[in-house]
Amino acid sequence: MRTLLLMLVLGVIQPSLANDLADSESNLEFKNVSQDHSKDRILEFWGYHNYQGSQNYSDTLNLRYYQPLEIDHWRGTARLDTSYVSNYGPTLSSQTTGQFSSGNTLLTVWGGLPDWKVNLGGRVIFPFGNSGQWAVGPQISTSFIPTENSKLALADFSPLLRYMYGFDVKNNSIAGSQSPPQALRILATYPTLGFNLTKNTQLRLWDENGVTYNSAGGGWFVPIDAMITHRINERLLFALGASKQVVQTYQEYNWSVYGKLAFNF
Repeated sequence: MRTLLLMLVLGVIQPSLANDLADSESNLEFKNVSQDHSKDRILEFWGYHNYQGSQNYSDTLNLRYYQPLEIDHWRGTARLDTSYVSNYGPTLSSQTTGQFSSGNTLLTVWGGLPDWKVNLGGRVIFPFGNSGQWAVGPQISTSFIPTENSKLALADFSPLLRYMYGFDVKNNSIAGSQSPPQALRILATYPTLGFNLTKNTQLRLWDENGVTYNSAGGGWFVPIDAMITHRINERLLFALGASKQVVQTYQEYNWSVYGKLAFNF
């Protein structure tokens, strides 16, 4: 709850924060592009292969859609995710091993006014599929790119902070667990960095998988996450990535490989 209140206070003091960021970006040869929202609709197809440990694996097929939003002077983006998940391994029930079932469905919205240096928004996780609970939470993000005169190799720095609070927990697990899952109390941080390798190719760090702190029971999940993206043309992009945990006092996965195909229209 202290984290939630802190994020709300950041939203209230946003004009002051914006001035501080504006002063600092000139010294660091960066400019703030938080309000440069894409006007394209984007449809992405994702695939993930995760190793959970003890010879257990999880495969996920994810559909992700981005919709530009415009309300008076406010500009933003809505993102809808839905997925199918298959878990398999020696410790899982033989009746469920290898079968795909509905995964999480979530809606994320963020945006801001033209003079804002940050985006404010939130996420809702719906209690469908294997989620077993409602979860809601605020988020704050910003984005910087080097100025035209900068000699930095960095393409962008786009940090994001999000807190998720789960409630109304039910047991929707396909594995037939006797107890419902623990309510989410998750603080997620994405210190996203992008580097231009070529004109159409980027290396992106901590873009898809960030650092997680479990504020309910304690514990950290800290991965090394890297993704290569390549734009084939103005309408088509593909990416391949991998993630490996380095600190795991909170369980998520041991390692993960993933890829996506994205269409702009």
